[in-house]
Amino acid sequence: MTAIQVLAVASEIYPLVKTGGLADVVGALPLALRRNDVATTTLVPGYPALMAAIRAAEPQLMIEDLFGGEARVLRSQVANLDLLVLDAPHLFDRPGNPYTGPNGSDWPDNAFRFGALAWVAMQVGLGEIAGYRPDIIHAHDWQAALAMAYFAYQDQRRPATVLTVHNLAYQGQFPADLLLRLRLPPHAFSIDGVESYGNIGFLKAGLQFADRITTVSPTYAREIQSSENGCGLDGLLRARSAVLTGIRNGIDVDVWNPETDARIASRFGLATLSARAPNKAALQRRLGLREESDHLLCAVISRMAWQKGLDVLADAVPALVARGAQLALLGSGDPELEQRFATLAHDHAGQIGCVLGHDEDLAHLIQAGADAILVPSRFEPCGLTQLCAMRYGAIPVVAKVGGLADTVVDLAIGIQFYPVTRDALETAVHRIADLWSDRAAWQAMQATAMQTDVSWAEPANEFLRLYTGLLAPKN
Repeated sequence: MTAIQVLAVASEIYPLVKTGGLADVVGALPLALRRNDVATTTLVPGYPALMAAIRAAEPQLMIEDLFGGEARVLRSQVANLDLLVLDAPHLFDRPGNPYTGPNGSDWPDNAFRFGALAWVAMQVGLGEIAGYRPDIIHAHDWQAALAMAYFAYQDQRRPATVLTVHNLAYQGQFPADLLLRLRLPPHAFSIDGVESYGNIGFLKAGLQFADRITTVSPTYAREIQSSENGCGLDGLLRARSAVLTGIRNGIDVDVWNPETDARIASRFGLATLSARAPNKAALQRRLGLREESDHLLCAVISRMAWQKGLDVLADAVPALVARGAQLALLGSGDPELEQRFATLAHDHAGQIGCVLGHDEDLAHLIQAGADAILVPSRFEPCGLTQLCAMRYGAIPVVAKVGGLADTVVDLAIGIQFYPVTRDALETAVHRIADLWSDRAAWQAMQATAMQTDVSWAEPANEFLRLYTGLLAPKN
């Protein structure tokens, strides 16, 4: 049997470039699919960090003018991942994270940076690299979604296409007058094309033209078809519901494995749970918390954004403090939220600790050392934090939305609450504190969580079924 050839297209990939869960998925899914005889090559932008990581790279395609400069596509393999790297220095050789500059603002040419990624995906998909023609183009989020439109406006045989939406709230909206400069024909600017509320909508274009649409949990797939959660695209999603599927994310259980994790203070497993305790002590020291093993230690690892409900958590801090619990927080984002939690940490020194920023080592230590992980998101397409928590024996306390509702079973694996309000979260805090005081019940839930399959095995099987269905001969 010949392997299915998939070209994945994404703006970040773990372990090379990461700002969030998108990178984790893009890095882990190809490895899981490989076991299903699916060969994935991932096209990613040549940011400085990524260019520094590729040691041996073979030029595959030269482009004289890619939205204002020369570019080339390089083939390489890093971290067991097969990559095509878009080396376009005029677009990607700059400081900052993939989407924003050092001042925190979006790069003003993001339309062309990610339009270029999509344009090159189309070129590769049409066979411009000698000896390589993928069966399927699998684009991730708005940064790659315009590839679906580029294919639609080419009168050539093309691969099958899949678009995965990781977060519908981020859509890639750009001014209409960029249409021709983005190499789109004038008739593309229509309601049945790339037009979205008067702008060019990259994600909307992908949703319009992809052969199949997936999102990262079954519940989120239903939620985004409602006006409340559809971010203005619910009508289009309802119209295309026949090709929309929710496939929950997994995590890389080799990277997230408490028995082998070199980032934590003490390795442990279900049979050696007593070895988990040094991680709690190390986390308390790291965040300036009192080293009290008998006090419930709650934690948050999150972007600081309205979506994540951290303002509600800040409101609920008095209830948490009153129960004698501690709070460890790692995250960054909204300046007001950052300041609010920094103030809470100052006012409750020894009981609340806050690290602003992203620290992968600390994220692992938090999962290994916290007793409970709080995820009070107003909406959550899937969420990976709760999956990692289950693997590491931290009890997830989650809002009953999206993928959180699909992966955390109330009173079996964790605690659910709804709606996302101060009262509901405070009730959840009291429930987790009561559970903490019942050691037998706590350990039983911990064991159930740690034995739950959070790997990519079943999601990869679902993607294989989706791919084979796409490639099956049509009657």
